[in-house]
Amino acid sequence: MPKLKLTYFAFDGGRGEPIRLALACGKIPFEDHRFPPSDWPTMKDQTPLHQVPVMEVDGKVITQSNTLLRYAGKLAGLYPNDPLEAAHCDEAMETIEDIVTKIVPTMFMQDEEEKRRAREALAAGPIPLYLRRLETMLKERGGKYFAGDRLSVADFKVFLWTRHLQSGQLDHIPKDIVQRLTPTLTEHFKRISAVPEIVDYYKKRAAA
Repeated sequence: MPKLKLTYFAFDGGRGEPIRLALACGKIPFEDHRFPPSDWPTMKDQTPLHQVPVMEVDGKVITQSNTLLRYAGKLAGLYPNDPLEAAHCDEAMETIEDIVTKIVPTMFMQDEEEKRRAREALAAGPIPLYLRRLETMLKERGGKYFAGDRLSVADFKVFLWTRHLQSGQLDHIPKDIVQRLTPTLTEHFKRISAVPEIVDYYKKRAAA
C-alpha cells in the first residue's frame, strides 16, 4: 500500500471530504493533513496549481479533486471496474463539480445584497436543474446508488453536496430545497448518512 498524505482545509466538507470518506470507508491508512483557512495565503504557493486538495503518494504530489477521489475509490474498492458504471460514477461527480463551480464565487462576495441576488438566482434556476438531473440519474440506475447498484465515491460526492445545501450555511438558499424538489435524493442522503463506516468516521471526528 502506498504512503498517502492528503492536504486540505481543516473542516469537514468541501472537495477534500469525499476523498477522506473514501479512504476511511476503505480502511486505507493516510495522513489527514488539515490546516486552518487562515494559513492558506502562506500555503498557496506551495501547491502546484495554487489549490487544494493535493495528495502525496509515496512523496509525489497529485492534484485535481476528482482525480484524487477516483484514485482513493480504486484503492478502497469504491470505484467501478465496468466502463459504463465508471462513466455513471464520473457523470455524477462531474455534475457536482459543475454546480459547485457556480456556487463558489458567491462565497467571496462582500456585498450582502449582491450575494443575496446571486444566491436567489441559483436557487431559482441552476440548483433545481442540477438536483433534478441527479435525481433522474439515480432513478435510472436503480434508485439507491449512482453507479453499479452499489456504493461508490459518486455517492459520497453527492451526499456531501446535499448535506451542504441542507446545512443552512448557504444564506439565501432554502435549507429544504433538496427535500422539496428531489425526494429520491433526500432518501439517498439518508441512506449514505447511515453507512456504518461513515457513521463511525463522523463519531471519531466529533470526539477529536
